[in-house]
Amino acid sequence: MRLTTIPARFWAWSGFFAAVLAAWAGLIMMIRDATATLPTDVPEGFWASLCIAAGQAAFWPLYAMWALMAAAMMLPTFVPTFRTYLNLRFTGAASPASAAALVAGYGVVWLVGAALGAGAQWWLSQNGLVSPLGQSLSGWLTAALLLVAGLYQFSLLKAACLSKCRMPLTYFMERWKPGVPRALRMGVELGLVCFGCCWALMTLGFVGGTMNLLWMGAATLFMVLEKLPDLGRPLTRPAGWGLIAAAGYSALQAAQLI
Repeated sequence: MRLTTIPARFWAWSGFFAAVLAAWAGLIMMIRDATATLPTDVPEGFWASLCIAAGQAAFWPLYAMWALMAAAMMLPTFVPTFRTYLNLRFTGAASPASAAALVAGYGVVWLVGAALGAGAQWWLSQNGLVSPLGQSLSGWLTAALLLVAGLYQFSLLKAACLSKCRMPLTYFMERWKPGVPRALRMGVELGLVCFGCCWALMTLGFVGGTMNLLWMGAATLFMVLEKLPDLGRPLTRPAGWGLIAAAGYSALQAAQLI
């Protein structure tokens, strides 16, 4: 089969999932290098240097780690929206360049979000509140993060953002205009909506450890499911109650009452 006969949809999805797989591969390499040495040793290699960057007050390597984590975790949650856009694109309503611009706009928001996460981890590390691998060393910090994430599950802002994530076709029907600049703007808007859905859950990385591959996988799966209309609605509030209960338990532990 000639390359010219392969549908453009194939190339769009190939590029999208190649980026997702590359990000996850990078994270796996990072974890492997970080755990290949004894806890008292300084891991060697580029990926490992990202893991310990917070403890060495090196912001930019830490930001690179967060950017990679954001790509690995947040791009999969964009699949339903991207699929909806491609369905419109292949009716002739948009171009391949506009599809790329949509993803780029979405990614820009999460690159900014990664800077916020890296800055938070740097500050927490400098104040002895998280380990070099990004896990909370304070029971009160753990309780606070769990409580904020739990309460946010019931917020009107979370509900408004989730409604747009769960119905991307409605969003496109309301906002659609042709052209690359407009697609880029829609990508930014959708990235902000996604950030509104997921920022509180992403802060729980400081509970499970920002370099904990199991936490990253579980959080990604939950955020993907939460954005699906049929599966997501029954998950949001029970997850909130569970997080609030976990916050209470952590607070009792921090107060040494249990």
